Amino acid sequence: MADEGVTLTWLGHAATLIATPSGKKILIDPWVQGNPACPDDQKNIENLDLMLITHGHFDHMGDAVSIAQQTGCDVICIFEIADYLGKQGVENVTGINIGGTVVWSESIAITMTEAVHSSGITGEDGGIIYGGSAAGFVIRFENHFTLYHAGDTEVFESMRLIGDLYSPDVALLPIGGHFTMGPIKAARALRLIGCGSVIPIHWGTFAALTGTPDELKRAARDIPGLKVVALEPGETVRQRQMV
Repeated sequence: MADEGVTLTWLGHAATLIATPSGKKILIDPWVQGNPACPDDQKNIENLDLMLITHGHFDHMGDAVSIAQQTGCDVICIFEIADYLGKQGVENVTGINIGGTVVWSESIAITMTEAVHSSGITGEDGGIIYGGSAAGFVIRFENHFTLYHAGDTEVFESMRLIGDLYSPDVALLPIGGHFTMGPIKAARALRLIGCGSVIPIHWGTFAALTGTPDELKRAARDIPGLKVVALEPGETVRQRQMV
């Protein structure tokens, strides 16, 4: 694994499974069992070291409790979701907030970034529980490869600052529209971030998510050297294929 760098598997929607150069497994936005885009043979997450949760909506943290309890993984999320998960019996949870950085497993720096979205958690009675602010994550791996998972968001001017501060090698951006920005705004986000490679996420899961990678390619065709890595759910790419 060490000679391959980071590997990434898109499980559909926003769920993303990452293997670090040292072999650690990280899952971002744990929604797999009810995720219609996730292949059946990848719905069971049995081995996991870390879970990152961008916000409280069911299609991003729907399997957080079950996976965390089954695997015993660490969890990093915003303070309010950490409090909620702790009350559900989840252990090893670290609550942080926008702008905070945790150095995990000694050498992997995880920074929580702003996102423009809501973050209500659906309670057992169907009511909405306050889930803090929606967020994204910048992950700087032990080989210095840097990934930005934007979570669910609209384009916002401070994406320029995220690019200036962290210089991500790859950005995972939502493009489906309706609940997030669509392809045209995602192209604008790429101009702000200054990132040379993008993996489109949060598209095609539901009929309302009409944005496509081809539309993103057309909208971003003026960005010199941009690489659009359009994955199918369940597909894996290695670091050298992402940049």
